[in-house]
Amino acid sequence: MPRRSKPEEVEEENEETGDTEEEKNETEEPTEETPEVPVPKIDAAASVGKSVDLQDIPGVGKKIAEKLAEVGYTDMMTIAVTSPVELAAIAEIGEGQARKIINSVREMLQIGFESADKIMERKLAAIKIKTGVESLDKLLGGGVETQAITEAYGQFASGKSQLGFQLAVNVQLPKEQGGLGKNCLFIDTENTFSPNRIVSVAKSRGMDPDQALRNIFVARAFNSEHQVFLIEKAAELIEEKNIGLIIIDSLTSHFRADYIGRGELAGRQQKLNKHLHALQRLADGHNLAVYITNQVMARPDMLFGDPTAPVGGHILAHLATYRLYLRKGKAGTRVCRLVDAANLPESEAIFKITEDGLKDAEK
Repeated sequence: MPRRSKPEEVEEENEETGDTEEEKNETEEPTEETPEVPVPKIDAAASVGKSVDLQDIPGVGKKIAEKLAEVGYTDMMTIAVTSPVELAAIAEIGEGQARKIINSVREMLQIGFESADKIMERKLAAIKIKTGVESLDKLLGGGVETQAITEAYGQFASGKSQLGFQLAVNVQLPKEQGGLGKNCLFIDTENTFSPNRIVSVAKSRGMDPDQALRNIFVARAFNSEHQVFLIEKAAELIEEKNIGLIIIDSLTSHFRADYIGRGELAGRQQKLNKHLHALQRLADGHNLAVYITNQVMARPDMLFGDPTAPVGGHILAHLATYRLYLRKGKAGTRVCRLVDAANLPESEAIFKITEDGLKDAEK
């Protein structure tokens, strides 16, 4: 009795991988008026000087490209630094195929050792978002930098959220006025987002307050899992919504609430570490700025000096590019100290919070 062949199964397999010549040479019959979803292009200009279509990556067919695009994997660097297990789950492929795709992308990007002048070239592409406070801008070397994570920690009412509101408006300004001409993603974990403050700051800069509000995309995170999911979701919106700044206010609130006691400390720090790396990948891949606020705790073992310490431990200390410590000063002022930055000296700036936003203390 002749054995049955399985053309249907082979066809489905070929369609999934998109690797066979037959599939590429097939003439597609016109379907009903369902428009094809265009596959976005990934920007690899910073590394190889050209844009590459997802399907140009060896091992990536049409269906895999669409699945990657659906979750925001539309830039070379994001794919290159993703683990094979993670990519396999996203694209619904085998781990071996995922590893080959990642290796192909790394080869295209020439990831490995490179001369320092190439790194300098990428760093020169970074842009500064001005805070609107001259002393703060001077402290930060010109403003809040893209391709970097800027952390501000301090006690309640020290001005952390206020600085975030001001940056959310300022990023919308054109480059010649200290902005990026882009929009903002705002993840609110403590129900602190204030549309009224956005309106006040926008009016003081001569902007249309309604348009300023429309250019800020806010999501309320209800726990640490939701917060992590929102950052994963953010990858899909960056190009679509022209995002130049991501704000999380605050980063550690839910992590402190969800992971209680020393027994869960290791799990919390691992999850926080992965979360911060995801933020840095977005900052590098899309040349955007990340501003995060952080809570503090009191150290009872400190007998002398300021007992205030930021939450997050060494994980956050290592991954934040710029660390700012905000505290209340005299006569209603706020003091901002640059605690850590690789290329800037430790110093302080004094500002005040007004109806129109943050301003220099002497003005």
